Amino acid sequence: MKYKLLGRSGLKVSELCLGTMGFGTEGGWGADKDISFKIMDDFANAGGNFLDTANIYKLGTSEKIIGEYLSNQDRDYFVLATKYTLKDNTTNPNASGNNRKNMMRSVEESLKRLKTDFIDVLYLHIWDDVTPIDEVLRGLDDLIRQGKVNYAAISDTPAWVVAKGNTLAELMGWSQFIALQVEYSLIQRTPERELIPMAKHFGMTVTPWAPLAGGALTGKYLRGEQGRIKAESVRRDENSEKITKVVIEIADELGVTPAHVALKWTMQQGFSCIPIVGATKVEQLHDNLKTVDVKLSDDQLKRLDEVSAIKLGFPGDFLKEEAVRTNSFGGFYDRVEKR
Repeated sequence: MKYKLLGRSGLKVSELCLGTMGFGTEGGWGADKDISFKIMDDFANAGGNFLDTANIYKLGTSEKIIGEYLSNQDRDYFVLATKYTLKDNTTNPNASGNNRKNMMRSVEESLKRLKTDFIDVLYLHIWDDVTPIDEVLRGLDDLIRQGKVNYAAISDTPAWVVAKGNTLAELMGWSQFIALQVEYSLIQRTPERELIPMAKHFGMTVTPWAPLAGGALTGKYLRGEQGRIKAESVRRDENSEKITKVVIEIADELGVTPAHVALKWTMQQGFSCIPIVGATKVEQLHDNLKTVDVKLSDDQLKRLDEVSAIKLGFPGDFLKEEAVRTNSFGGFYDRVEKR
């Protein structure tokens, strides 16, 4: 794999990120320790170094498996990302949320499970709409100054909150968010309204979760296969089926799988984007790794963009339509496009 810089940093990460939410067998599904080790081995042998986990994945088992694996590996080769926010115990009222107390507690617990002295990238997992963003940024910066975390990142948070946070961090001399993790795929393009433009402005790398839309873009629902969780049914409607059929058509043209097409689409959108590919089976990983050798043509990208297009809403559609209709900006947009 090739390596990319993560956001506005010098941190080099592989062009695919390995998602480890399925490491552990709690809940009756997932990969056991031996299979998880094999998946990480093969990912590293393919040049992969970017691992994504969270304190709550498999009730902490995901971090424990990674920690045991890394204790016998070159720790510095891997770029390890984890998250805090969601409740991982019931010991106290502050065992969840974005607050500093939970942040510090969660990080200490993650360090123990991961058997490491530092976390490369720490994500705020989901915005709690309670904690002030300056409390979050100051806490993350303190962890970075202590050497327990190298970089700060954020997930599942409104664009205006992230923008305020990075602007405040720049003003105060604190560490800024370098990556943004959101759901993004051909079936879920709503981040293009606010989140992705914001990420581009601040030079943040987007790390999409569910880039295959819970498997919908592989065509498994069209084949009559059932999803693991009922929530995946929201990705099974007439529109998603129409999009998936085009994905399958292009996959047939290229002689690859639909998953390769869907993943590569996120990587060819003109901004820094590293999709998170989960795997609970070695064969799944091997198939996902082939994505790096796929190249979508301009025509294929156009067909995918057209079939999955969304309305930007106000003010996005209004500004675009008004500029075209009235030439209000003196042809400025036309000149930018030509450049």
